[in-house]
Amino acid sequence: MGLSSLGIFHTIIGIVAIVAAIYGFAKDGKIDLDKISGKIYFYFTLVTSLTALGLSSIKGINPGHILALLIVALIATAYFLYSKKQGNNRARYMETFFLTFSFLLSMIPTVNETFNRIPIGHPLAHGPKDPLIAKTLLALFILFIVGSVLQFKKQRQINKSVKMGIKKNAN
Repeated sequence: MGLSSLGIFHTIIGIVAIVAAIYGFAKDGKIDLDKISGKIYFYFTLVTSLTALGLSSIKGINPGHILALLIVALIATAYFLYSKKQGNNRARYMETFFLTFSFLLSMIPTVNETFNRIPIGHPLAHGPKDPLIAKTLLALFILFIVGSVLQFKKQRQINKSVKMGIKKNAN
């Protein structure tokens, strides 16, 4: 496979982040920073994105570096909204969207690297422009759209129930 020590560390941490996100999606319908899976996703994605800056066969800044920095910005903004805007239920929409979008963006290099390396000796894809990679990313994008709509609907229900609870307590 030809991975450096940093590449192996990056891959292991990235796999843990992906598993934590998938667990959160399956159990809670989102990456929830209140839950341990959300915290694992946040911290492991942060480390994965930062270590990605040290991985490149191309000298200088490349699209992978920009993607990693964008993911860091998304999860940092989501964390800010989570920690500073607890009473603002409208902020939950953006927090959830940013975390889900960061997951989608994380899947771009994940799919590309995995399909171009596995199985060893006979990889599923041959380069980033392979149709299998494009089809897989399209399927993930469709899941992202559907999932985001479902997350927004669920958040709207949560916001309504919180408002109703406040009105009932006021009476």
